[in-house]
Amino acid sequence: MLADVCAAQQPTNQQTPPVKVNVLNVCTPSPDEQQAIAAALAAIPKRPAFSPDFEVDRGRSVLDPSSNPLMAAGNSHPAGETAVADFVRMRHDMSGNSQYSTVQYSFSRDTNQMVETLVFRVRDPKELLQVSLEDSASSVTSPSVMLTAATPVSRVKLERFGKPSVVLARCSSMETGQPVDQSKYEPLFSAATSALSSYRDLLNARTLVPEELTRLGHARGKPAAKAPASKPSKH
Repeated sequence: MLADVCAAQQPTNQQTPPVKVNVLNVCTPSPDEQQAIAAALAAIPKRPAFSPDFEVDRGRSVLDPSSNPLMAAGNSHPAGETAVADFVRMRHDMSGNSQYSTVQYSFSRDTNQMVETLVFRVRDPKELLQVSLEDSASSVTSPSVMLTAATPVSRVKLERFGKPSVVLARCSSMETGQPVDQSKYEPLFSAATSALSSYRDLLNARTLVPEELTRLGHARGKPAAKAPASKPSKH
């Protein structure tokens, strides 16, 4: 069974403080956790009012597996090969009475996969801090195809203040080693997928992301200027 592990120190004496480990059941969350996810998804505005200011940026990141043990364990790049990811990010502030104050969308692509992440930050955080939705697809296809397809959300995460996060992720028997029946969570996955698809349109991601990635490609593939060939000197 897949799980997220969070470690937090709770000292009982000054010499050897024990480590408390919180294991998050991401494959089969409890009824209370399901209710929390459903409430957070229901609060996402379907017709948001965006403030005039916004941000769009693009860039390239060099991925260092040695700095992330989880990445190193799943790293499929040959030894000595540097993994590079192109990304596009955009942020909009929400006005009005929405529970959420900011929405941030990001799209990243490396040689193996493309990942979309949509994050909603709470306006007045008390228990809930932010909600993130994530999906992914193989880089065999193009970003335009992924963005026009109904790519299903594979992970929903609620980050909470002073409490462990609540996570729902798609799990397979290949990952867990045993059969996993997630049919009762399909309404939650469906609601998350619908929200992500809707915000692709609201943020114009289907157009902006391919355009920004093309600009990155031109910047990376632009050949260096060649020096003019010198003419042989006459004697």
